[in-house]
Amino acid sequence: MSTSTRPRKDHLDALAVGILLVCCLFWGFQQVMVKITVAELPPVFVSAVRGLGATLLLWLWCWWRGVRLFERDGSLWPGLLAGSLFAVEFAFIYLGLQHTSASRLTVFLYTSPFWVAALLPLFIRTERLSPVQWLGMVCAFAAVVFALREGFGSGDATGDLMGLAAGALWGLTTVAIRATHLTRISAEKLLFYQLAVSTVVLGLLSHGMGEPWDNPWSRFAIGSVVVQTVVGAFASYLAWMWMLGHYPATKISAFVFLTPLFALLFGMLWLGEAVTLTLVLSLALVAVGIVLVNRK
Repeated sequence: MSTSTRPRKDHLDALAVGILLVCCLFWGFQQVMVKITVAELPPVFVSAVRGLGATLLLWLWCWWRGVRLFERDGSLWPGLLAGSLFAVEFAFIYLGLQHTSASRLTVFLYTSPFWVAALLPLFIRTERLSPVQWLGMVCAFAAVVFALREGFGSGDATGDLMGLAAGALWGLTTVAIRATHLTRISAEKLLFYQLAVSTVVLGLLSHGMGEPWDNPWSRFAIGSVVVQTVVGAFASYLAWMWMLGHYPATKISAFVFLTPLFALLFGMLWLGEAVTLTLVLSLALVAVGIVLVNRK
């Protein structure tokens, strides 16, 4: 079923909030998991393998659900654009995690809502934010910076720049999807464009970089890539594509500010670091920002 027949809402309801919280929780966990995985496997290769597995899962899902992926509907070129942006974004993420910590890269990655909020109203008037909602965006981002402020002076600038570039590309992908009306196609086909194109692009990039594809896989690496594939690249991104077709992109994008804080929290739990007062205050500030952004 195309998204044009689905009712769109102008605010986030309980279902949307629940889905977004689960996705952000997992994405925060995934960043820490990927950080450990790319220490033993080539980063772009891992991203390509994840994309390939998710593409196959999505194809099986569409076959089971009767979703048509290859019918002509005018979405080819916008779909290729979105897929290419998606691919380069993840190349920067996986490469960047070799140069900096997961939480540090994540704070730069999740500047993406600013790109969405700044650029999307140029194409879709209904996506404009009010001054109060912009204040919420500022509060949420300030909370992320506040939570990670102690580490900003010690990281590798290369990783920071890669995280910032990935955030810009994520925002541009969202803008491309909404501005070219890709939300009129099914969420499954929209995700298929991104996964299939990125698998090809990342595979070619990995080969061109000379990454070894025959490194031994530990049990952790196998489990990590399986989780990234099934839960991350397939289930959570399918939910995200569905959300883009049902709710305002600027408002759902504001929720992603929770992910860096979850990444920091899981990093603490995994590495035995203490939860600080800074983290608690940052979570409270993020909550304030989300409430402001999602005012009707």
